[in-house]
Amino acid sequence: QVQLVESGGGLVQAGGSLRLSCAASGRTFSSYTMGWFRQAPGKEREFVAGISRSGTTTYYADSVKGRFTISRDNAKNTVYLQMNSLKPEDTAVYYCAATLKAIMQITTADYWGQGTQVTVSS
Repeated sequence: QVQLVESGGGLVQAGGSLRLSCAASGRTFSSYTMGWFRQAPGKEREFVAGISRSGTTTYYADSVKGRFTISRDNAKNTVYLQMNSLKPEDTAVYYCAATLKAIMQITTADYWGQGTQVTVSS
């Protein structure tokens, strides 16, 4: 089992940047495929980005491709989401997720963090 704690959310102006972090407990962090999801008010939770166990493979939702970068540090048990060129439509609660499966999707996530709020003002 793994516990996930997100941090780094906040209020930023459009065009700005934020970096989210997700710290994982346990000694088997490198066994998990990791990902980020988000949920805006009144909308369903959606996939944002995923990263393989080694960090060599990353994949993104079309809406964030070219603006967001997911990375991980297995020595620190942490996954990151660097968000650049933020838009008001990026406003949401961002969740970190972990899965023992090879691909991160909303249907494959096994563990979730509590979420961190990101608000982008226009």
